[in-house]
Amino acid sequence: LPVAPLKIVAMESCRGLGQKVNDYIVSFRENTINEVSESSLYVNYKSNNYLVDCCCPRFGTGEAKGILRETIRGTDLFIMTDVCNYSLTYTVSGHLNHMSPDDHYQDLKLIISAATGKAKRINVIMPFLYESRQHKRSSRESLDCAIALQELCNNMGVDNIITFDAHDPRVQNAVPLLSFDNAMPTYQVLKNLLKKMPDLSFDKEKFMVVSPDEGAMSRNMYFSSVLGCNLGMFYKRRDYTTVINGRNPIVAHE
Repeated sequence: LPVAPLKIVAMESCRGLGQKVNDYIVSFRENTINEVSESSLYVNYKSNNYLVDCCCPRFGTGEAKGILRETIRGTDLFIMTDVCNYSLTYTVSGHLNHMSPDDHYQDLKLIISAATGKAKRINVIMPFLYESRQHKRSSRESLDCAIALQELCNNMGVDNIITFDAHDPRVQNAVPLLSFDNAMPTYQVLKNLLKKMPDLSFDKEKFMVVSPDEGAMSRNMYFSSVLGCNLGMFYKRRDYTTVINGRNPIVAHE
């Protein structure tokens, strides 16, 4: 049996994806429950809609508050958020402002706070892991991804985090007791590539796999081996004599 009745919070940044997930689960459970006895406890988990009515309205100062318009007490709560959705806007003192990853992360915490610890379990689905690019320290720098994970785990009561292709999955070492699922979407990428381009050939004379940087080499080594094609890599050549915005600028991709 499920841990508890399912509820999905699709943040405004993830409404479209959340609706697709909800429709799939409704259909899946409808077909699954019909195959078992009507007296089964599974019937208690059947619903026509798992999405929670919620919002994060903002004051004139740009500050926000999280609102849940229905109870989530005792539910297995899944919160979906896309911190890289830059299309959303809000007004600050009459000026239009686009939502940043920091804004989306703050809204996530507001919704968790609005749940006031009443959910049976809190799970966060974050396709792009917040601050995952800042996963290691060079000189005097902040470790933002680790701090965010610790905040969600230790202070906000999050039980599981689900992300896709984290920049460095070893960041989960910051929260060793938190369930951290890092799903790799590369199989789906190849599958859709073949669907969209049916004339694509994996002949090694016509096709090669290129890694965008050193970090993706292990994954691309696997695919080049399976597909039997050549492997290449981009190397970022930097100017270590210059520092711009705290980083050495990339001179060329080789």
